[in-house]
Amino acid sequence: MSTGVKLGHAPQARVAVVGGGLAGLAASCALSDAGYRVALFERRPYLGGRASSYEHPGTGEIVDNCQHVLLGCCTNLLDFYNRLGVADKIRWYDRLTFIMPGGKQGTIQPSKLPAPLHSSPAFLRFPLLSLADKIRIARAMLALMKGVPQDEGDFLSWLRRHGQSQRVIDRFWAPVLISSLNEDLDKVSVRYGAMVFRDGFLKSAAAGRMGVPTIPLSDLYGVAAEYITARGGEVNLRCSVEDVQTAERSVSLRTGSDRLDFDYLVSAVPFHALARLLPADDAASQITQEANRLETAPITGIHLWFDKEITPLEHAVLLDRTIQWMFQKSKIQDRARGGPLGAGSYLELVVSASKSLVQMPRPQVIELAMRELTEFFPSVKEARLLKATVVKEVHATFAPAPGSDLFRLKPGSPWPRVFLSGDWTDTGWPATMEGAVRAGYLSAQALTAAHGQSQQFLVPDLPPQGLMKLFP
Repeated sequence: MSTGVKLGHAPQARVAVVGGGLAGLAASCALSDAGYRVALFERRPYLGGRASSYEHPGTGEIVDNCQHVLLGCCTNLLDFYNRLGVADKIRWYDRLTFIMPGGKQGTIQPSKLPAPLHSSPAFLRFPLLSLADKIRIARAMLALMKGVPQDEGDFLSWLRRHGQSQRVIDRFWAPVLISSLNEDLDKVSVRYGAMVFRDGFLKSAAAGRMGVPTIPLSDLYGVAAEYITARGGEVNLRCSVEDVQTAERSVSLRTGSDRLDFDYLVSAVPFHALARLLPADDAASQITQEANRLETAPITGIHLWFDKEITPLEHAVLLDRTIQWMFQKSKIQDRARGGPLGAGSYLELVVSASKSLVQMPRPQVIELAMRELTEFFPSVKEARLLKATVVKEVHATFAPAPGSDLFRLKPGSPWPRVFLSGDWTDTGWPATMEGAVRAGYLSAQALTAAHGQSQQFLVPDLPPQGLMKLFP
């Protein structure tokens, strides 16, 4: 790994990739495998972008900037993990635990029944919903089985048109969708709301398995640096690209006082940072104007370290309060049991679409979290809080609002040697790790096609199983 650029002679084209998030890493690794000489530029001192970790100055602990999970339907993300050799760093769960204030619990898990009936036995026994609630949900699920609705409105309106009560929305639909899409249901397009349930939970039991990284995110994605350099490329950290100029046969970048020439450029930065990476012309102005019509949504992670274990659960969905998820990182992450925590526990609490917390002072956020956590796990009262911190990712994802697909750009651009990437581009997926990897692969495919050596990097979706084979 280096902090400067020393390009040698490439066997094929030289490609600059700007942005070391998942889209940039996926594009870089795919192109490196295809024989291109890649130079990756990242302004931070670490890789992963919004899926990264760092040593928090106030606690001295390594924290993820946000808890990231994946589902079994994330085929391209899993392909990326296999490419990097880190697939064994994901712990898989088939069972989801839901908890009400007061401690009442219910679980959802698959059975041996064929899809989409695989979770039906657990669903029928689920104690946090009434029989009438379950009948309502089943009717809406039947509508989703037939295909993704073509409705252009918001998913909350769709749910209400399909007879879903507020109780059902709050206890079933919202916990899954807000965590998956990072937006309130009245601001989520029908397409993406339906996609989460249909592709993630109805198509097969394998599609709905939840995976959680067992190591810090920067460790998970940091191995991409060695992967790129082993194939003749370079990774340049703490290296900002100031501007881009295009010519007929090259693209040049300015990094500090240096101007560097490449055959192609992949811009893998967030849409709100796109302007500085495009040539200063009318086409760039139009592109950035379109992309900037997308909006972002925040995620807040609250990290708590206790002197004793407060629950045996590794994760849980928390209902009817501000806090939505609990992840017991000291159980999930691979760490020595005799480490600094001893018998203690490290929890991360997650609030997606956390607009109400963005302006709230950190001490108040921690106080809110402790108060709510005690409602779910009374043993918190018997534990001592050793340290705590709050990580707010204000622009965590783009908002999958109705009509937002109109502003998501294709990987190609008006400049034949410039390609666009990022989870906000037109991947067909919402802002997830899977969407980011798809964006990277799609930009790599577009670049190789332009170079006359078209290659396929995107891998197929999981096929439907059981009775879902009967539906398109």
